[in-house]
Amino acid sequence: MTEPLVSSSWLNNNLEDPDLIVLDASPKTEKPDFENIGIKGARHFDLKYEFSDTASELPNTLPSPKQFENSCRKLGINNSSKIVVYDNLGIYISPRVWWMFKVMGHQNIAVLNGGLPEWISQGYETVQQKENNIKPGDFESKFQPEMVKDYDFVLSNVISQASVLIDARSPGRFNGIAPEPREGLPSGNIPASLNLPYTEVLEQGKYKSKKALKAIFNKLDINEKPLVFSCGSGVTACIILLASEFVLMNDKSVYDGSWTEWAQIKNK
Repeated sequence: MTEPLVSSSWLNNNLEDPDLIVLDASPKTEKPDFENIGIKGARHFDLKYEFSDTASELPNTLPSPKQFENSCRKLGINNSSKIVVYDNLGIYISPRVWWMFKVMGHQNIAVLNGGLPEWISQGYETVQQKENNIKPGDFESKFQPEMVKDYDFVLSNVISQASVLIDARSPGRFNGIAPEPREGLPSGNIPASLNLPYTEVLEQGKYKSKKALKAIFNKLDINEKPLVFSCGSGVTACIILLASEFVLMNDKSVYDGSWTEWAQIKNK
């Protein structure tokens, strides 16, 4: 796979590839209509517990390379695996998973455009999900630290503005006039950051065309500066990062703590 996005027809035509592994990153409670159904052979990617640092006070924190490696091996993932990831919300969790594999040095991964809803709308087969006995894989993490940014980096960048920070939250939350979903967390924004709500790059649960995405990013004053993506907890940031991947050559990273970390530290 050379593209970070694949269609339902492509996946359907390649399901029998022995090197292909399909990952279902669906959150369990968000889409009850699609609960417990999925694409044949898909393996559950548990972002909340298996693939997050559960010792962190912050949600969805990137796990250590070793934890990521061990959890991938449990799913039967090999260094040679071709991975396609989807979720049942269309495009939501899957770009985060795509980014995580990139951070851990695995290049052969793509997101299913439109996710499970698009797969179903195209008439492709779904099955009742069940736990399968899986032969352990040989996946090895090769951590790429430049793809992850921390609080200290973002704080220093407020002064230097060497990188452009782009926030994927809604305008209301970004501008401090709508509440954050996390109790006790104030809304607002990181100084000098730009706002690009993740919903702007999607249309009917799929990514907009490259032409439309290029027009969206052209409206932002980013030039050739490195880009740092942020949101509430590092998930929807990856939606706009992946959108930028189609049309921009800039270096890209994610502020993993995102607004949750920034606001907590600033309001202590």
